[in-house]
Amino acid sequence: MADTIGFLDSGVGGLPYLATARRALPGARFVHVADRANFPYGEKAEQDIIAASLGVAERLIRAVSPRLIVVACNTISVVGLSALRSRFPVPFVGVVPAVKPAAALSPHRRVGVLATRQTVEGAYLKGLIESYAAGCAVTSLPSADLVAFVERDLATASVEEKAARVRREVERFREARIDSLVLACTHYLHLEAEFKSQLEAEGIALVDSREGVVRQICRLLGPVPGNGDSPRDDLLYVTGTDPLEERYAWFARSFGLRLAGTL
Repeated sequence: MADTIGFLDSGVGGLPYLATARRALPGARFVHVADRANFPYGEKAEQDIIAASLGVAERLIRAVSPRLIVVACNTISVVGLSALRSRFPVPFVGVVPAVKPAAALSPHRRVGVLATRQTVEGAYLKGLIESYAAGCAVTSLPSADLVAFVERDLATASVEEKAARVRREVERFREARIDSLVLACTHYLHLEAEFKSQLEAEGIALVDSREGVVRQICRLLGPVPGNGDSPRDDLLYVTGTDPLEERYAWFARSFGLRLAGTL
């Protein structure tokens, strides 16, 4: 059986990261778990985030024995990554707000960061800004509503609704005159095309951490052998109780996964 790489998120936010990793590591098997039972994480207290992520990571490890787990959630990475690494022997790769590349891409040194409240208010993001964007004017804004929109409404939203929802976020940075924007919550990447169409017209770069995360996965795992002619069996699990909402089947189909039920 192919080596399994697990992805852990409060919901479906990790799926764009999974898609990028699958292109780089076609021989691996990918399993994503959306912690629907504890969604959302971004407004929770730190101890609750840690407890929830430890519980779902334990179930993921028991179910599929992954060689590595990607914590595909900025909030968990900022708050709970050290606790996960202390509890379990499996290697964990976190997602880090891409402040460093955003600062490097910013000709006028004006950077925006869109994230959850927990990430915006936490010491980890402040440390990244001090280390890699000290010469920049950085505007960090939270958006829990956009996380909920992606998780609950994206599957049925029209093109116009998605564009309008992204426009609301872009307008919030207007006064700051940013020239690069960090998407520091993985859920937001489901709206990457909408962000790009609005930002690039104004010369604003859109930045995320997918490529850096995939490089770290490859560094830790090394070469991953292929699975021969065996068909792919990449999975999406959801926590909580049945029945599952139709939107999870839509996300599974959209990313070439099999909806494997509740974990």
